Amino acid sequence: MTIAREVSRRSFLWTLGGSGAIGLVDKWDALDAFAQEPSGPRHVPDFTGPGANPYWNSVGPLVTEPQKSPLILLTDRPVQLETPRHYFLNAFTPNDAFYVRWHLETLPNSVDLKEWRLRIKGNLGKPLTLTLDNLVTKFKASSTAAVNQCSGNSRSRLQPRVPGGQWGNGAMGNALWTGVKLREILDAADLKSDSVQVQFEGLDRGKGPEGSASNRFMKSLDLTDPVLDETLVAYSMNGEPLPMLNGFPVRLVVPGYFATYWVKSLSWIRVLDKPDDNFWMKTAYRIPDTPGGSTTPDDVKAGKVKTVPIAKMPVRSFLISPDGSTKIPSGLPVRLRGIAFSGYGGITRVEVSVDDGAGWRTAHLGGDEGKFSFRTWELSWIPQRPGTYGVAVRATDGEGHTQKDEMVWNPGGYLWNRIERQEMMVGAAD
Repeated sequence: MTIAREVSRRSFLWTLGGSGAIGLVDKWDALDAFAQEPSGPRHVPDFTGPGANPYWNSVGPLVTEPQKSPLILLTDRPVQLETPRHYFLNAFTPNDAFYVRWHLETLPNSVDLKEWRLRIKGNLGKPLTLTLDNLVTKFKASSTAAVNQCSGNSRSRLQPRVPGGQWGNGAMGNALWTGVKLREILDAADLKSDSVQVQFEGLDRGKGPEGSASNRFMKSLDLTDPVLDETLVAYSMNGEPLPMLNGFPVRLVVPGYFATYWVKSLSWIRVLDKPDDNFWMKTAYRIPDTPGGSTTPDDVKAGKVKTVPIAKMPVRSFLISPDGSTKIPSGLPVRLRGIAFSGYGGITRVEVSVDDGAGWRTAHLGGDEGKFSFRTWELSWIPQRPGTYGVAVRATDGEGHTQKDEMVWNPGGYLWNRIERQEMMVGAAD
């Protein structure tokens, strides 16, 4: 297994600006930041030209956000920014191109590390208060490559349409996350035997959705959930401090689970002796307790749908290049390239069809970066004659789940993982 380089404690502290990071203030003014020249690639893809796939990214203006390359703006209160398709050609998504999704309208735009603390409270024998320096120097550093995907990724494809951010396919990203194992922090805080859940809260505040009485975003996981053994309190993303919009100074990383649990700007961990019934657990981010999490509008209206909290991500795969925006010459080889991932285990097979699903060929898989990571794939194809081709891709994960060619529908707009298709125009070779 190959993994991108891990960030060392020494290099991380050096990046933050000094041993212990005591004096760092990561601060920017929103107006100044919008005026700054963005870093990273300047290519702006055409989402509306001939052959372009309208489902890849939602229609909207390209904007420059602080610490970000041009991304696609869905909403600005709360902030939702989508990653354009071309950034997914490699296994790891650049930090400045990583999508952004906050739940509340007021998010932190500065954090003074002289004042910031991570507080571990609740049903504990030894509550803790930790600085960033404590996390970096007093605990063993652990790294994992993991996909962060919004629960509503691809929501714009559901029919009938449902409320919520109308994401295309770009509400996802993959990074090498480095931080402290959550279990080590909880062990140091001495869990009491009657504890049942652990709750997480960040620094965002503001009015939530209709029906939410709280101006705080809080998520919880059962203490018996095996995912806690994989969960990190991460202070590094692809070898660098987290961008402010992606959760500086630390965020929760819950490998294999949807991003609703990946709390940004994490500042409170609370151990509970009873189940969490706050809005974000009891009402929001729930899916039908059915195969594939799918139901119908009629059953929802009739009150027949039992729900459970959303959790693991289903297997998915994508064709990234070519993107269908230009004609391909017949008789010449074309390199089809893409990515695949699953919350249930590493990708073991990717198959590609160039005849709209009538026949399938096995693609070559790229390096294995870990069972929670994107895995790249590629396949050489020589279209023999001019015309229109339907290229489809499907993946199989380590637990044997394979993408199906079936629609998914639920009122939250979650769990979309239908086989992806891209129309390709092939012209005569000159």
